[in-house]
Amino acid sequence: MSNCLVAQSGGPTSVINATIAGIVKANQLNPLYEHVYGGLNGVEGILNERFVDLTDMSEEENRILQQTPSSALGSCRYKLKRDNVKDFEKLIRIMEKYDISTVFYTGGNDSMDTVTALSEYAEAQGITGRRFIGCPKTIDNDLMHTDHCPGYGSAAKYIAATTLQTWLDLNVYTRQEVLIVETMGRDAGWLAASACLSGVVDILIIPEAPFDKDEFLKLVRKFIRQKNKCVVVVSEGARYADGTYISSSETKNDGFGHATLGGAAHTLKEMVLESGVSSRCRVQDLSYAQRCHAGDLSLTDMTESFRLGMSAHMHSADPAFTGRMVALKRREGEAYEVEYITIPAGEAANYVRNFPAEWILPDYQGVTEEALAYMRPLIQGKPDLILENGLPAYVKPYYMR
Repeated sequence: MSNCLVAQSGGPTSVINATIAGIVKANQLNPLYEHVYGGLNGVEGILNERFVDLTDMSEEENRILQQTPSSALGSCRYKLKRDNVKDFEKLIRIMEKYDISTVFYTGGNDSMDTVTALSEYAEAQGITGRRFIGCPKTIDNDLMHTDHCPGYGSAAKYIAATTLQTWLDLNVYTRQEVLIVETMGRDAGWLAASACLSGVVDILIIPEAPFDKDEFLKLVRKFIRQKNKCVVVVSEGARYADGTYISSSETKNDGFGHATLGGAAHTLKEMVLESGVSSRCRVQDLSYAQRCHAGDLSLTDMTESFRLGMSAHMHSADPAFTGRMVALKRREGEAYEVEYITIPAGEAANYVRNFPAEWILPDYQGVTEEALAYMRPLIQGKPDLILENGLPAYVKPYYMR
């Protein structure tokens, strides 16, 4: 019996570890592998043979792992480049050394590219018995060919709840004020759009709807005149029609050549104050909290992440199953249900699934009811969290042990 390895890459989510827990639990119930190894810090750690044995994880640890946010195995921004053959050769040698037949790689667009690249290399070299399987995650919800991504539902729940709660705080005073909430979302507006679940968003600015400064200030002025308040939600990747980011702090240093953004809300604040549209304006930058807050997880999200891991393990029983990603497909009908399907990982790699244009209301007025109906099932329920001294219990990250 061979071994398998699970690893995580890219930005964390609050339910990413539930997928790992699902793979481990599935192997305990149906042992396809003698050992389930965890690769620390993604492909970067694998290349350095940094492993931990997860095979005999206790039921309690598995349950706590499911509710632990961020990447318990550690993550990386290491780009596995196809022309760097030495990395591919080394990784295959390491798999042979530890008798690892299957690598489960959990991540977003670039991680699915890693799965694709490794599968293509093995096939081109005639290497058998070494397989690579993708498990999707991203709070950005921008992976193609899956109804949604594990991690998005909990982030959406946090964003909508925080927007609503901050709005309540905003309204305790009679004074004039603008609130600007900034979410993540470099290329797609799924996260910012989820704030509309709160029912209090006046202006929504996302990458898919080009930003117009004059139109924005006109709308802020309208809401201030009508109710003395205005709630604006903006994606970090919001941009002008020519593609220039609103953010004033654009850089190119995330390891994959993607712009690392932040500051869109502060740029809008400066516009509001300099124009005199409002005398007061505050910013609520959700920053890392939206992807690591786990005090109020979506039960739907955590459960689907766990079951996706179990599904990936089940599919790996097929010795020909490689280079594919497990995806979620929403079933038709009034009741919300999903099934776990598979697609070639390459169909998700390096593509961006934008927020649908038909779901965007004109003049930055939010999203359609169809969009809200899509999002609502994803934020439902709350897990019965295990607590320690009043706080949610978390596993100690494996890379810290």
